[in-house]
Amino acid sequence: MEEWVGALWHRAITRAADRGHAEAAVTLAEVQPLLGVLFRAAGGDAAMRLAPAGLTRVAAAAGARSWLQRIAGSGTRAALPWWAPEVLALPPELAVFSDRGLNRDLYVWLAAQAACYAPSGHWIADNRAATAAALQVFPGLAERHQRLLAAHLAQRPPPASSVAEAAVQAALRGQAVDAPEVHAADVAPVWLWFDGQATPEALAAANAADGDAAPRADTLQDATRRRARQAPQAQDRAPFMLPFRAEALFGWSELVKVNRATDDDENPDALTAAADLDHLSLARDGQTSASRVKFDLDLPSAAADDLPLGEGQPLPEWDFKRGVLRPAHCTAQMLIARPGEPFVPTPALRATAQRVRRRIEGLRAAPQWVRGQAEGEAIDLDAWVRHAGSGSAAQREAAPPVYAQRQRHARSLATLLLADLSLSTDAYVPGVDAQGRAQRVVDVVRDALYVFGEALSATGDAFEMLGFSSVRRQHVRIQHLKGFDEAWGAAARDRVGAIQPGYYTRMGAAIRLATQRLQARPERQRLLLLLTDGKPNDLDVYEGRYGLEDTRHAVQAAQAAGLTPFAVTIDAEAHDYLPRLFGQRGWALVRRPADLVGRLAQLHAQLVR
Repeated sequence: MEEWVGALWHRAITRAADRGHAEAAVTLAEVQPLLGVLFRAAGGDAAMRLAPAGLTRVAAAAGARSWLQRIAGSGTRAALPWWAPEVLALPPELAVFSDRGLNRDLYVWLAAQAACYAPSGHWIADNRAATAAALQVFPGLAERHQRLLAAHLAQRPPPASSVAEAAVQAALRGQAVDAPEVHAADVAPVWLWFDGQATPEALAAANAADGDAAPRADTLQDATRRRARQAPQAQDRAPFMLPFRAEALFGWSELVKVNRATDDDENPDALTAAADLDHLSLARDGQTSASRVKFDLDLPSAAADDLPLGEGQPLPEWDFKRGVLRPAHCTAQMLIARPGEPFVPTPALRATAQRVRRRIEGLRAAPQWVRGQAEGEAIDLDAWVRHAGSGSAAQREAAPPVYAQRQRHARSLATLLLADLSLSTDAYVPGVDAQGRAQRVVDVVRDALYVFGEALSATGDAFEMLGFSSVRRQHVRIQHLKGFDEAWGAAARDRVGAIQPGYYTRMGAAIRLATQRLQARPERQRLLLLLTDGKPNDLDVYEGRYGLEDTRHAVQAAQAAGLTPFAVTIDAEAHDYLPRLFGQRGWALVRRPADLVGRLAQLHAQLVR
């Protein structure tokens, strides 16, 4: 009875103390596409990630909380907008104003201001400078900003409540500030500004999180951007001794320097505990839980591994932090599978391959439209408009090349298919195959490669198939499946049938090697197809933005070399990163892995039309 009454009281007093306007709330997911376009249009970093902000402690100043909030114990934490060099963290939901339009305008204003924000450690000065720059870049936002400013000032405590509050309100109005340095924690949240806690310490801790360890497969994923600070690591003098301080119990918000063995049981409430912390204290000791994965994924013995073909090939890598291309930073080793059992496709897969092959043969034999001809079967409207809008009257009366004609001609095409064979392809896909058996991603990739090889062998076009995985930069494994100068036969099919999940995904190095091999081809059109199921990653620094920027640089180099790179993925989150790497039209998502078998050859046919 006592607990029931207490729960009723807690809900009632918390609801009464809530200053938000739930009926007018706008979520970040609703406006995220618009904010991304606006941020980049204002000159923001194209690689910057937009993420929901975590809760942090606020309202420490007098008058910032109402008496109802003090009774309910609420109003002490909020998701404030804050800026970091690689992440723009915005509140997951805004219900600051009673007008839904104002809450949406607040998101728009924060995105525009973020593109001009350059923190120097002075909270008020940094936000005032960003405000002035944003209004200069987007003068059309001036009216919206004035409405937001008036509504926000009406909500704030009276200026007489504190010197800090008076200084903030004067700065918001554009007046001169004659006060000592004010920090964000000294006043109630200023929703039109970015929180000024992106200190060098916090940024260093964020970089420390991108350590040498790759994430484990069972790691909990949470998109919320949390604040962190770096803490010194305790000495490993007595790792099994637990400190005892009866006079002062440690709280969750304090850093407890207790050495725990990495084999301890996982904490199922770790994500909930992290959400309750204002800052996460991180210490680097060179040992993480992911180190167990590194040990398990050590290279097999030479007797069981694939056969190397020649010596390793050095490859460069793009270091976006330094802005330089590091020569010979990676080493790619070409490998070939040891002879094993012959690959025998199932009857259903063989029937699919025959059906796709007949379709590709029909496309190959069909005549192609040649445009801009002096005579032909149909009018080329684009050529006609260009001709009519240029030149003199005499030129317009001459026989114009504004026709389109179907012609049969020899096609000059070379295709290189690069398949991601990382450890993630060992995961099972939903459903079963035609025989009722469960399939892994690598099994679907194997079937797709077989159908692709059968289809392209009917066209007579040159093609090559390679697989890739990696274990750090010095061991980028390139699996030779079929070469340009090799016929599609039993040997190539057996290599395709022998593919197995590898290690990690150093995608930039694999693309650079494929680019070099395609550049050596004499064909007029050269197509680089990448088949992948996730982001680039590896055990060392090749994680997060580093891997994405290196892959993007490799794709741009392939385009500059005259190649056509195109990515085919089964990753449902690919829309977050592949458009930046390959462009809006340079990738395709296959939503069901089972559809990859038919879609791969279909996409290839569309690209070479």
